[in-house]
Amino acid sequence: MRERPSSHDDLVDHLVRSTPLQRGEAVRVVLDVLAYFDETTDEFVRRRHRELQSGGLANAEIFERIAAELPHRAVAPPELSLRQLRRVVYG
Repeated sequence: MRERPSSHDDLVDHLVRSTPLQRGEAVRVVLDVLAYFDETTDEFVRRRHRELQSGGLANAEIFERIAAELPHRAVAPPELSLRQLRRVVYG
């Protein structure tokens, strides 16, 4: 009896057909994209804070930028104040 394909096999097959990716590479791309979209709001805020801070930006600018980016996420979270963003990072 043949094993039932996973829910992402069709997407992996499509990537293999439509790009120069090999199957293993296509699987990794799909898993990376799913992990990206699985990121919670808090995880996103912390990650972006680290990235922007390592780029030399000051917190005031970092939190303004994160607040501007949040509504453009695939599933936009509720609007967070700058104070709420700070609490996500610093507790």
